[in-house]
Amino acid sequence: MIDIRRFNTLGGANHGWLDAKHHFSFASYHDPKRMGWGALRVWNDDTIAAGTGFPPHPHSDMEIITYVREGAITHEDSLGNKGRTEAGDVQVMSAGTGIRHAEYNAEPDATRIFQIWIIPDGERKAPSWGTRPFPKGERSGRFVTLASGIAGDDDALPIRTDARVLGASLKAGETAEYALGQGRHAYMVPAAGAVEINGQALGKGDGAAIRDESVLRITAKEDAELVLVDSAA
Repeated sequence: MIDIRRFNTLGGANHGWLDAKHHFSFASYHDPKRMGWGALRVWNDDTIAAGTGFPPHPHSDMEIITYVREGAITHEDSLGNKGRTEAGDVQVMSAGTGIRHAEYNAEPDATRIFQIWIIPDGERKAPSWGTRPFPKGERSGRFVTLASGIAGDDDALPIRTDARVLGASLKAGETAEYALGQGRHAYMVPAAGAVEINGQALGKGDGAAIRDESVLRITAKEDAELVLVDSAA
């Protein structure tokens, strides 16, 4: 089953400094049919104006993954962490028992990010934060795990949940496959370009909610950059 959610059907709001699109219910946008997908709770497509950003605010009990599409995001938190994550790279904040953080676009142009929240499992632990580069050349023509709570994904940023976040870069005409385990839920969005997933068309910013598909076969109709979340039900 693949349910395509077109970009122009997403909820959201334009605050001037922030133009946000919500794949799932978030803030003032509420759709009882779009409350999450498996353990995936939030997927926001955010454009942040230059010199602006999210001021310090609290979170707890959530795995928050930021995938930077264009520009860069600068992070500060109550643990004393500071860092800058550039386009194509990823940061992870495990909110755990509680953390305050700020995310700013200190760049001269707009920054575009995917903000992905996944519900944690297991015991509540102290908060943490990390970031690392993931060169796009290393995921050319294939999916690479960017963040994961699944055993064996040792090269990925750690998250505290039965899920993984993956990225792939496909040239027009290239095909990549991903095996989806039984009972798993997947959600995929092209950060750029257009693809077909198991024969269904998916454009930039569209979301594909997937389950009961043993293999995902993705063919690029034009150069494409993909982000995929595979989570427990």
